[in-house]
Amino acid sequence: MTHDPDDEIDPTGPVTPYMQLAGILRARIARGDWAPNERIATEKDLVQEFGLARSTVRRAVAVLVKDGDVYTVPQRGTYVAEPD
Repeated sequence: MTHDPDDEIDPTGPVTPYMQLAGILRARIARGDWAPNERIATEKDLVQEFGLARSTVRRAVAVLVKDGDVYTVPQRGTYVAEPD
C-alpha cells in the first residue's frame, strides 16, 4: 500500500498506524522533504504531528531503518540514507 506524503493516520484502518507512518515518511523522503544525509523530524515532532505514542513512532522508524531508507546515529537522530 502506498501513502501520500500528506496523509493522516487512520487508527481504524486496515493498516497498522506504525506502517501507515512508515509509508508517509517514505513518501516524504521520495518527495524530497529531506535530502540524503539530512536529519528527518525527531520522534517528539512526529509524536506531536500525528498524535501517536512514542513507541509507535519508533516502530515506524525501525521499519525504515530495516528497509534501508534511513539510518540512525545514536544521540544525533535519524537521517535519510543515500539512494542505491
